[in-house]
Amino acid sequence: MKYPDKNQIAEILNVISEDDFVEVLPIDASNVDKVKYQLCKKFVTYLQDHKINQSELARRLEIDRSRVNWIVKYKTEHFTIDRLYELLGKLDKTIVLKVS
Repeated sequence: MKYPDKNQIAEILNVISEDDFVEVLPIDASNVDKVKYQLCKKFVTYLQDHKINQSELARRLEIDRSRVNWIVKYKTEHFTIDRLYELLGKLDKTIVLKVS
C-alpha cells in the first residue's frame, strides 16, 4: 500500500473544510442548543425515512440547499429554535414541540 505524499495530503486538506463535518453537541451545551440539536435530528430522520436527498428536502422546505446542509450537519448557530420548528412544520403539520 502506497501512502499519499505531502502534496497529495495538502491537496486533500484544501478540499476539506470545517463545513464538511457534523457538529457534535458538547457536554456543557445550553438547553437552547440541546433543543436545536434535537430539531436538526428530526430533519436527518426525515431524510432517511423518506429516502430523499438534501436537494429534495430544500425544495420541500422552500429554502436554499446550503441551509439544509447546515441543518443536517447540526450547525445550530445559524438557526433559532422557532425557525427550525417552523421549517419542521412544513414537513409535518402535526409536529408538537414538548419541553420537559
